[in-house]
Order: sequence, then structure tokens, then C-alpha cells
Amino acid sequence: MPSDTFYSMIESPVGDLLVSGNGEAVTRLYMEVRRWGPGDTSGWRRDDALFDGARRQLHAYFAGELLAFDLPLAPAGTPFQQRVWRALCEIPYGDVVSYGTIARRIEAPSAVRAVGAANGRNPISIVIPCHRVVGANGSLTGYGGGLERKDWLLEHEARVRRAHGMPAAGMRG
Repeated sequence: MPSDTFYSMIESPVGDLLVSGNGEAVTRLYMEVRRWGPGDTSGWRRDDALFDGARRQLHAYFAGELLAFDLPLAPAGTPFQQRVWRALCEIPYGDVVSYGTIARRIEAPSAVRAVGAANGRNPISIVIPCHRVVGANGSLTGYGGGLERKDWLLEHEARVRRAHGMPAAGMRG
């Protein structure tokens, strides 16, 4: 029986990215180092053409030409995780917010740790910008792709903001 999961590899400044999907939407985007990897990939079928749009948008993002992704997404997760991931997509390009801010935005102010866990389980990194969430004091905290990549992504977005004449971003509450 053929797999309903397709994948491609995309080169990027933060290393190779594994993108997968169901033929209609992106379901995963992982960096080469990740705590919660894609799991069993046996039976997946490579289809580079299927991910041309994702490849173009990611290359434009890394070139500083794309500030917002427009891809069909279908991340698998619990209803709570889905709420967190939707909130992550609302963080403006180059801004950072705390886990507590996300908890308040999803109307679960006491669920800061659960927000952190959901953030860490984000299966579509970069596109669902979990890298824009930091500790309450602004410190870089856990990132499945490694803190070096999180720092790189935040610095990249800060450089692009400056290059576009956008005001400097900061911690938003």
C-alpha cells in the first residue's frame, strides 16, 4: 500500500530541512537536529515537485524577501497544541513574546508550562514560528533545532527588519 506521506529535502542556511506533507498541505518541517523528529519515515515517498511552493517560500524567507508564509498547513496535534500553534502564527515577523504571553493569548494564563511543551512539539518549525517565543526575561530557552539555530533565526529576522526600515522588534506582551 503506498504511503500518503510525501517528503522533500530543502537546503537552508540553518542546515537541511525535511519537509513532509499529505499531498495537500505541509504536515512537518524539521531541522536536522531535533528532539521530536518525524518518527518512522519508512514508506514515505520523495516528491520534490510537490514542495516547490514551500521551497520557494523558504528560500525567499532566508533571502530576507518573505515576511509571512502562505502555505497550506496541517500539523497533527491535540486541540490545545493547535491553539498554541495558531497563536504562534500571529506573532509578527521579528517580534518575540514569552510563553506567558502565549498562555494569556489562548486564554489559559496558568498553562505556561503546557504552552512551552506545545511550543516544543511544533511539527512545522520556521513556518509556525516557535523560535519567536522566549523566556519571561527575554532569554533564549529550549528549541528543538538547537539554541544556535533559534538565535540565528531571530538575528536573521532582526537584520531583515532593519534592511526593510521596520522599527526594531522587542518583547511584546
